[in-house]
Amino acid sequence: MSYRIGIDVGGTNTDAVLLDEQLQVVHEVKSPTTADVSSGIYEALRRVVAESGVNPQHVRYAMLGTTHCTNAIVERKRLNRVGTIRIGKPATTAVRPMMGWPEDLRAAVGENWHMVSGGYEYDGRTIVPLDEEEIRSACRSMKGDVETIAISGVFSPANADQEKRVAHIVREELGESISISVSHEIGSIGLLERENATILNAALIQTAKMVAEGFREALGKNGIEHAGIFFGQNDGTLMSLVYAIRYPILTIACGPTNSIRGAAHLSGRKDGLVVDVGGTTTDIGVLINGFPRQSSLAVDIGGIRTNFRMPDILSVAIGGGTIVRRSGEEIKLGPDSVGYQLRNRALIVGGDTMTATDVAVVMGRLNWPGAKVAGIDRAFCQQVDAQLVAAVEDAIDRMKTSPTPVPVILVGGGSVLLPDQMKGVSEVIRPKHFGAANAIGAALGQVSGQIEKIYALDEQTREAALADAKAGAIREAIAAGADPQSLEIVHMEDIPLAYLPGNALLIRVKAAGLLQA
Repeated sequence: MSYRIGIDVGGTNTDAVLLDEQLQVVHEVKSPTTADVSSGIYEALRRVVAESGVNPQHVRYAMLGTTHCTNAIVERKRLNRVGTIRIGKPATTAVRPMMGWPEDLRAAVGENWHMVSGGYEYDGRTIVPLDEEEIRSACRSMKGDVETIAISGVFSPANADQEKRVAHIVREELGESISISVSHEIGSIGLLERENATILNAALIQTAKMVAEGFREALGKNGIEHAGIFFGQNDGTLMSLVYAIRYPILTIACGPTNSIRGAAHLSGRKDGLVVDVGGTTTDIGVLINGFPRQSSLAVDIGGIRTNFRMPDILSVAIGGGTIVRRSGEEIKLGPDSVGYQLRNRALIVGGDTMTATDVAVVMGRLNWPGAKVAGIDRAFCQQVDAQLVAAVEDAIDRMKTSPTPVPVILVGGGSVLLPDQMKGVSEVIRPKHFGAANAIGAALGQVSGQIEKIYALDEQTREAALADAKAGAIREAIAAGADPQSLEIVHMEDIPLAYLPGNALLIRVKAAGLLQA
């Protein structure tokens, strides 16, 4: 018998789960998230191994969904000094790289940027050829001042040749060991947002390496020495260790998507809304064919506008640790939370702070052994409960595409805050092991690859363009660690771009498969 471990780091708790070969839950634990994150991961890992009694040598895979990269951006810590090369002179000189970035984040990453001649039209035709000496000169001027390089070019998703050539020159000038991020592998159409995402990716390389090494070390200390290591990415699937170090930005927002995938697995549903209630926030996502719906909008990360693939998630500041305040006749829910200090600060444990968990206990939705409910105003709790449920119902309505009631899968340890019936909801599903859905989603073991590219149909047929995009998505999935024999296309869309000449078509394709054996 072989096993797999899934770990997901949330703002309040770090969840760990052990699954068997049939993806059934063997054991689950919930451990407080720690300030340094890593020690909380180690403790959750130690407990799930010790309490399950499973031989750690039989653990074949270990998966981690982590907030390390998100925290690095938010806290402006552990970021690489990035050298940025934009291939877009003279067409894009009016707007410099990192325009609009928060000053402190710009300072943390460094303003080592250069614009060089080059770029393509939407259909891949050259605007200006590369000036290789100009590129070499830029590299020499940055030598010793930067740790990683971010390369972006005008319409590089349509033609990546110039970005690839610049990357080759960078390695010649700065050495084979330097980490390089190229924008056509990370972002979508839209130079500035794609460039921002690429710079952030380059800035996170060292953080990803640190997390990878720390996770490997934690596994080794717990006797798990031969497991394949994978990271959760933000489309609800996994990526190999090597892939994660190359594209660390794809770990951002993997927590909500892990929960969505876990909810689908536990409930047996492929479509619906997933409401994941944690200790700090409630995240609502849409489940389509077993995977999270992707956002079609530009996404703000740490105050920076980006356009790499992200899940369509609506977050509201309601969770088990949400602080409840009374101001005259007004009730204020959060947005702050006691987080992992819930067991010390909540009223039911003798603390001095009223939380949403106190309300759930008084309302009878949560059985908390030894809860100190004497003195808690039940009538006030009823008012708080009505306001809390109404806020979640409103958020659910905002994620629906029609007024028709939809099934809702409730997961997360804080989902006990919500009742079994809600407005606009046809059915509330609370699956077994709902509290560990995030870690279960991390451990499920599907790996994906995605391609997004503009094709000019004046030069080829629609069928040929679709075939090329499918092949590209399959190549990406294999590179991320998927078994080629299990791959299938799980999402495909093609959008005519009326604002571009030449019968242009934007194609997005995602392929997914099982872990490589």
